[in-house]
Order: sequence, then structure tokens, then C-alpha cells
Amino acid sequence: MISLNLPGGRILFTGREQGDIRRPADASALAEAAGRPLVFVRQVHGAEVRSLTAETGDELVEADGQATSRRDVAPAVLTADCLPVVIVGDGALAVVHAGWRGLHAGVVEEGIAAVRRLGVTGPLSAAIGPGAGPCCYVVGDDVRALFGTTEPTLDLKASARRRLNAAGVDHVEDAGVCTVCDSRYFSYRREGDAAGRQAAVAWLTR
Repeated sequence: MISLNLPGGRILFTGREQGDIRRPADASALAEAAGRPLVFVRQVHGAEVRSLTAETGDELVEADGQATSRRDVAPAVLTADCLPVVIVGDGALAVVHAGWRGLHAGVVEEGIAAVRRLGVTGPLSAAIGPGAGPCCYVVGDDVRALFGTTEPTLDLKASARRRLNAAGVDHVEDAGVCTVCDSRYFSYRREGDAAGRQAAVAWLTR
């Protein structure tokens, strides 16, 4: 498990050792490590980022990110090659699930906008978790055209960083893990339908 601290927030990126977070027992152990309940969404490879407020219920809504100013919950996303991206400001944070579809659709920008809507006016920091790297993420001509590259592989992390920087996030940390290369992590590209899911979970510390 990778643990990171950004100004105002704490982040955990799990791996295979922490189990398949879709399983209740493994999710429960992660919630215990976070010290607060986890909140998930039904991910659809889009750009919707929901606000997790005091009025938000327990229903599993369709979205690919969550933003909150609450300190009593830990929003989470599940991944198995797509990128988990966490955006933290003073008083709010967002956790988003960003594959190529989500990146192209603007899920990173939506995460930043959601944090701003929750009242953060100061600097933002971000962390990019384990995901498919440019060494392994082979894509077709249609995807290359969308991202303006002729390379056979797509660098999701570089794309996420560019989008974060363009939206005003200057401090970006990268876990530096390719899930396809590194068997300590689940990878849909490597394992197919047998792949489990790791999680990115974050919570406010002030």
C-alpha cells in the first residue's frame, strides 16, 4: 500500500496485498485503516464528479469521481489500469477514476471544479496513483487521434499531469507504478476478467 500526505489530506493507494476492494471484507479492512467509512460510486468511464455532502445517502450512484468537504468519510474509486487521481485543497478534496475515456471527457477538470465549488480558493495539490504506464498501454488509432499522438502507447499519467497543470495545480505527485508491469497490482490488461480491483481512498486532515 502506498501512503501519501498532501497539504490538507491523506491518501492510500492499495495493491494486491490489500485484496480485491470489491469484496466487503477487504473494503472493511481498508475502512479501518482509513479510520472512517468509505464511499464508492458506480463507475462508468465518464466525467461525472458528485459532491458528497451531509445530505448524501448511501445509494451507489453513477459517477467517476467524488468531492467532499466532510472529514468523517473517505471517498474512494476502484481501478485495475485506469488512473486514480486525487486533488486536495484546504478544506475539500476529490478522488477521480481516469482512464482514457474519462481523461478525454474531462474528469480531472471536473474534479478540480468540484473542489472549487466546495469553497477552496487557495492552492491545490494532486497525486496520481498506480495505473497503466506508457511502457504497456497500447491503444488503437482512434485513441491516438483523440490524444494527438502517433506513439503506439498512450501516456495516461502525462496526460493527467498536463490537465492538472493547465487547470492550475502546480504540485503533482506520481506513485510511479505501472499496473501492467507490476504484479503487485491488479491489471485488467494483464489478467482480463480475473483481475481484482485496488482502491484509491482519501480523507481530509484539516
